Amino acid sequence: MKKVIATANAPKAIGPYSQAIEAGNMLFISGQIPVDPATGKVVEGGISAQTEQSLKNIKGILEEAGYTFDNIVKCTCFLSTMDDFAAMNEVYAKYFTANPPARAAFAVQKLPMGVLVEIEAIAVK
Repeated sequence: MKKVIATANAPKAIGPYSQAIEAGNMLFISGQIPVDPATGKVVEGGISAQTEQSLKNIKGILEEAGYTFDNIVKCTCFLSTMDDFAAMNEVYAKYFTANPPARAAFAVQKLPMGVLVEIEAIAVK
């Protein structure tokens, strides 16, 4: 069975998808962009602030489902330019201090709402 996970601590979906789906002992978190769930607006401050907000959104979803960052086994990071990789990585590293998950990072042509970063994750209990 699959269970839809929804929380006010992450932005509402801007399309026909769920914030996350739990299937058995796995949690599949949709790509999180740097939208402040309280305002519905993209955070200002460049790649560092946007990475921080994307990860805060992931945290809200993890907590709603009863998971933590330690449960994450795979992340995918989408960047508007690889020029932002080092700054994104610096913020990302604060959330994964020991035994970080597997990860891929890509530069893509465009991201929703013109953001600089989007991060998706898979977690396992």
